[in-house]
Amino acid sequence: MRYQLAIFDFDGTLADTFSWFIRQVDGVANRFGLHPVDLAELEQMRDLSARQVIEKLGIPAWKIPLIARHVRKLARSEDDQIRLFAGIEQVLACLADRGVRLAIVSSNAEQVVRRALGTSATSHVDFFACGASLFGKSGMFRKVLRRMHVPHAETICIGDEIRDAEAARAAGLAFGAVAWGFNHPDVLKALKPEAFFDRVEDIPQVIAPSPRLRPALVSSRGESMAALLGAPLQRSSRSAV
Repeated sequence: MRYQLAIFDFDGTLADTFSWFIRQVDGVANRFGLHPVDLAELEQMRDLSARQVIEKLGIPAWKIPLIARHVRKLARSEDDQIRLFAGIEQVLACLADRGVRLAIVSSNAEQVVRRALGTSATSHVDFFACGASLFGKSGMFRKVLRRMHVPHAETICIGDEIRDAEAARAAGLAFGAVAWGFNHPDVLKALKPEAFFDRVEDIPQVIAPSPRLRPALVSSRGESMAALLGAPLQRSSRSAV
């Protein structure tokens, strides 16, 4: 079906923050007295939900908001190091061109999201709901719907984690899973999302299928959007929670 509103997650969906997150792991673990995590363990955690990761690491509930606040602060101080996945800016422009309204719901700070998007991509986003708690996205989704007056049935939430799917279901919304984020693609497919995106450039054709593209729609690298959607993009490294 065609959707009127697409609500995007940021980390791991729009932006490749995995390499940045890896550089913070040891410092965060030391600061909050957590078990050190190596790359092999992080890879294994791709099969787990956020709640399972918290349990595996033995993080007490009272520390979760403190850790989240600290990581957001680090991201704000290093926001120039966070980049979008290849093709995201062109995809957002294409969706806006096809009449799809866009929102971003993220646990990250709005400053970080806007900096990564840049002026051009930011101009396509109708609403930002940032700073969500780890398990508070369903409330943010409802806030977006109230503000934008779009029916539940015509809205899709797009993310890279099990908790994104859980939040969408809790808010009564369709969920679209991406293959390039934190949770393993097979784990997300097992949740039976309404849409699954193997590649960035698949998003417009699923959300707002259209046989025609405006010839004026050109990417920042001078490629037409038609060419972008017809050719595979370079896969970036995975992002983290």
